[in-house]
Amino acid sequence: MNSENLLTIGYSTLSGRAQNIRFIVGVTNLVVVQNPQSDPMPAFPSEVLVTELKSRGVAKSRNSVIANSTGKYLLFGDDDLEFKPSGIQEVVSYLEANPHISIVLAQAVNEKGELRKAYPKNSHSLKLRNSAKAATYEMFIRLADFKRLEIKFDENFGAGAENYLGDEYILIADALRLGLKGTFLPITVAMHPSDSSGNLRNTSKDISARSQVFTRVFGFWAIPMRLAFLIKPPFKNFGFLNSIRFVIGK
Repeated sequence: MNSENLLTIGYSTLSGRAQNIRFIVGVTNLVVVQNPQSDPMPAFPSEVLVTELKSRGVAKSRNSVIANSTGKYLLFGDDDLEFKPSGIQEVVSYLEANPHISIVLAQAVNEKGELRKAYPKNSHSLKLRNSAKAATYEMFIRLADFKRLEIKFDENFGAGAENYLGDEYILIADALRLGLKGTFLPITVAMHPSDSSGNLRNTSKDISARSQVFTRVFGFWAIPMRLAFLIKPPFKNFGFLNSIRFVIGK
C-alpha cells in the first residue's frame, strides 16, 4: 500500500487478545489496549503506536483511537479480522478524490469469502435510514472533520456498556446531523468471522439494547422508526412479545 501518512488503522483490543492483531504495512498502525487489571502488556513491533487504557468499554477505546490518530483518514480495526490492502487502497483513493466526503462505509466477507450481510450492490449516500447496520471495521472517517466537530462515540453504547451495541450507528448519525457527508462503496476491505456482537438475536437483552439505540438517534420519533425497522425487509423475526417490547422501547 501507499497510504502511509494518509491512513491510520486504529485497533481496539484487550491485553489478552492484542497478540491476535494482523497488521498491514504501508499505513500507520495504532493499538489501544484496554487493560484495567494492569496485566503485562504484549510486545508490539517498534513501528506500532500503542496506548494503554485503565478502563474497559469499546467506545472509550475507539474514542482514544480518534484522539491519538494522525494523518488524514482513520479506519477502525479489531483483533479478530484480516484487512484487505487492495480494497483499503481503493477507499483511500476515493477519499482523496472526493474531499467533501467525511465517512465511507465499505463491506466485509466472512471466513468463507462470502459477504457478511446483504450489502447494496451500488454506492449510495449515507442517511439515517440506511446506516444502522454499520460495523466499525467497515468505516473510514476523515479525521480532521471529526476532530473539528468533536464527534465521538457515545460511551453509553457498545461492547462493555449496558447498551452493548449500536455505537457505530450513533457515531454516523451524529456526524450526519452535524452536516458531514458519507457514502457506501461496494468495496471489500476486510475478512471478519461470521459470529459478531452485532448479529440479530431474539433475547430480551438484545432487543432492549437495540431499542435504546433508536431512542438515542431519533428521540421523539423513536417509536415509528423502530416499527419501520421491524417491518422493513428482511423481516425481523423477534417474536410477538419481543417485537412489542422493541417498538415501545422496553
